[in-house]
Amino acid sequence: MRYLVWALRLLIFVVVLLFALKNTDRVTVYFFADRLISEVPLIVVMLGCFVAGTVFGLLLTVPAVLRRRREMATLRRELERTRALVPATAMQPEGPPSPDVYIPLSPL
Repeated sequence: MRYLVWALRLLIFVVVLLFALKNTDRVTVYFFADRLISEVPLIVVMLGCFVAGTVFGLLLTVPAVLRRRREMATLRRELERTRALVPATAMQPEGPPSPDVYIPLSPL
């Protein structure tokens, strides 16, 4: 699965790079309040927008990651509290499990 994700990332990067290399004309970039940057290669504008979008997308995931980490820490504390309350002998089975635990018997 990891290789598939990296292959997909590489494919997206190559497609964006090839698209940018085909569009190398010089352009004028207008911002708000008539501020402009003139004669910028379109490849720079496109790759800058791609990088800015990627960074913005990653920043949007930060709250969810922090929430999950906080929840995992809470669950770990609760697990440790539960393990401290339950004696170690109660957590161990008293003998080998019966065979029907693994393979339930079915009527013929």
